[in-house]
Amino acid sequence: MVPLPYYLTVSAILFCIGVCGVLIRRNAIVIFMSIELMLNSVNLTFVALSSVLNSLDGQIFVFFVMVVAAAEVTVGLAIIVTVFRNKATVEMDRINLMKW
Repeated sequence: MVPLPYYLTVSAILFCIGVCGVLIRRNAIVIFMSIELMLNSVNLTFVALSSVLNSLDGQIFVFFVMVVAAAEVTVGLAIIVTVFRNKATVEMDRINLMKW
């Protein structure tokens, strides 16, 4: 069995990579994938703690987070495709939806 600190370390590294991807990158699709990476790192933490505590609560919570993330992917990708059709770019610096 792998010790808990290993899971938490991997989860923290994945979360930091996701935060760096959100802050540094300007492509909407890469930012979207970075947010998903952060969600998955939190899910890894929930499953690891649930396994250590011998409880199913964390795993059930992860199931609901994954359902919400799937809905988010559907809506988010639809928004990105619509913005791409209207503006012909997915670069966040070039998208000014609030301007006339």
